[in-house]
Amino acid sequence: MTATPPTAATAATAVSDASDASAATAADAAGPAGPEAPDLPPGSSPWQLARRELRRRPAVRVSLGVVLLFVLMAVTAPWLGALGGWSPNEFDKTAIDPYLGGQPLGALGGISPEHWLGVEPVTGRDLFARVIHGAQVSLLIAFAATAIVVVAGTAAGIAAGYFGGRTDTALSRLMDLTMSFPSLIFMIAMLSVAKDVNRIVLMTAVIGVFGWPGVARVVRGQTLSLKHREYVDAARVAGSGPWRILTRDILPGVSGPVIAYTTLLIPGMISTEAALSYLGVGVRPPTPSWGQMIAESVAYYETDPMYFVIPSVFLFLAVLAFTLLGDALRDILDPRGGRS
Repeated sequence: MTATPPTAATAATAVSDASDASAATAADAAGPAGPEAPDLPPGSSPWQLARRELRRRPAVRVSLGVVLLFVLMAVTAPWLGALGGWSPNEFDKTAIDPYLGGQPLGALGGISPEHWLGVEPVTGRDLFARVIHGAQVSLLIAFAATAIVVVAGTAAGIAAGYFGGRTDTALSRLMDLTMSFPSLIFMIAMLSVAKDVNRIVLMTAVIGVFGWPGVARVVRGQTLSLKHREYVDAARVAGSGPWRILTRDILPGVSGPVIAYTTLLIPGMISTEAALSYLGVGVRPPTPSWGQMIAESVAYYETDPMYFVIPSVFLFLAVLAFTLLGDALRDILDPRGGRS
């Protein structure tokens, strides 16, 4: 019995089946599509990408809600304190027991309708008022220092990456020099020496001075990958000057990683401020600060644990919420940086 040679139609069918199988295998390797893939129009801005993707993640929405709650609490701290009926530095001797070393009266550190989160031992100051004003101080320093870091780091990184040559060498050596400093020790020394100055302004400046090289390195790397793109070369050939190219072509291209890095910087700034205040070289009494409150509460953690728990919980939630939000933004806006 002789085999029948394949006809053209049979060969075409075989090729078609093989193509369909290859396409199905590639689709399986690429992962699920359809409703799971974000339907984003071409040319979406980083903020549009972040907004659409954040809606898809419940945990991130919770973190964003906590962040907004802390920001709102910091902005409205004077009005919230007045709503509670106490200022952060107002003593209430009726809320403590003078015969027990100034321990708060009542359970859970003196929590009552008059004092929603209890009172401080010995002084009787309202913890709710001090915590919300401490949030105002901590977030103010964190946001202001982050702004300094991001502006200085972005400017230095773009200049180093775009101009190259001696500019890149000088700025890169300055980054290396700044990052080689033991920043925490230098901050403690600077803040210990400075006496009659605004502590909030000084802390913001000192923290900002040591934070910009990290942003500058990220932006420099992104700028190096963008400076030879076709649209940048086209703008250069069309006669656009360096300033126009940097602001119209390079800066939008690096904005995604910068936004993600900015959100990740904030929890570090909050922790740094709390650490410096805990060590006694940051915000000084009577100005409230979470780190300062935690340092003062160490002496009472056995007799009044709520005095230690309340500011610690607020600090933990703020750092955790900003960290989760920053991780999500990094995965969305800078996926290659998140995987590296």
